Amino acid sequence: MKCRTLLLLGSLALAAAHGSEGAIAASIVTTPTRPPASTPAPAHAPNAGIFPSYNLNPVAADDTGMKSTAVQIASRIRLGWNIGNTLEAIGGETGWFNPPVSEELIRLVKTSGFDAVRIPVSWNQHANQNTAKIDPAWLDRVKQVVKYCVDNNLYVIVNIHWDGGWLQNNVTADKQAANNAKQRALWEQIATHLRDFDEHLLFASASEPNVSTEEQMGVLNSYHQTFVDAVRATGGKNSYRVLVVQGPTADIEKSADWWTTMPNDTTSDKLMAEVHFYTPYNFVSMTRDERWGKAAYYWGDGFHSSTDAEHNPLWGEEATVNELFGRMKQQFIDRGIPVILGEYTAVRRDNLTGESLRLHQESRRYYLKYVTQQALENGLLPFYWDGGSGVFDRRNGTVLDQAELDALLTGAGKR
Repeated sequence: MKCRTLLLLGSLALAAAHGSEGAIAASIVTTPTRPPASTPAPAHAPNAGIFPSYNLNPVAADDTGMKSTAVQIASRIRLGWNIGNTLEAIGGETGWFNPPVSEELIRLVKTSGFDAVRIPVSWNQHANQNTAKIDPAWLDRVKQVVKYCVDNNLYVIVNIHWDGGWLQNNVTADKQAANNAKQRALWEQIATHLRDFDEHLLFASASEPNVSTEEQMGVLNSYHQTFVDAVRATGGKNSYRVLVVQGPTADIEKSADWWTTMPNDTTSDKLMAEVHFYTPYNFVSMTRDERWGKAAYYWGDGFHSSTDAEHNPLWGEEATVNELFGRMKQQFIDRGIPVILGEYTAVRRDNLTGESLRLHQESRRYYLKYVTQQALENGLLPFYWDGGSGVFDRRNGTVLDQAELDALLTGAGKR
């Protein structure tokens, strides 16, 4: 998350993340599109020569099983789930203490009521640093997990996640040339290897590209354009695949303020936008009190504590959710661009006891239900972040927290 997963120091890896607040912005500018040629034309190749080309066998465009627009696919997703801290883990799939993904787990995700799976993936650590060539065994493993999802009639998003921060932490002019070259090299390989999946598979350019100034948006836009060009140039079903691009830091406020253009695309109506939601930080991610402020254990109207008032939230409740999601609706969805809410969750505070624990658990479930519900009401597609200790026990293939799952399903209108 935050494409960078927060690790519990000296303990197990745990997914948590920070949130974002919103502000209004001008409308998204989309550029005219044109239908793909019968054979993909070579896209412009920024900084060609830094790495070899991996678009070695482009094929003719093939729209078989690829007829749906981004809006049509969005209409079929009411609740998504993240396989967090797994295929993006540093050191390999089990590097952050989760077991390998099994088809049994994906089947459980499907039967539990989810419509889609987001697979955060690390690629750079599995690639030759001189040539950017990805280990074929890793490409095959990711393909296997994608197949688990597609075979279970789930939509699935494959991205380049934090991945050591090579792109995410370097949305800067001095890194732009090298990163565009690597972005192209990696996506040529990913797209070619996964090209035969139908429209159930979506590709996502990045996760939370770290943009702190409006001036960096030009660099980020170039990374997204390179992604789109690289995928389309491989041809086949990739000529029509839905592609997802991320706002600055995947932050709603920055996206509303600064994100005013989408990439040029040779195919019409096949782009989605992505933001994440970890607001308010004190409730969803903050694990302990700090000198500058208290963690919030409780959230929402009717869930404040009368005996532990210092751990009630000071901001970021229902009105904030409504405002921020409403801005994404105005910015994108009302203009025909679906928005993936790629990550959201709230830390589980098992250190509490008695009435404090009960109220925390109730308010946490209310938060998950409310965020899910309001996302859908505003047209955003909610993908719950699960770092391995969320709704499923991955080792035993069972539901770990039925009450939490019920909250998500209720928010999605599935209960």
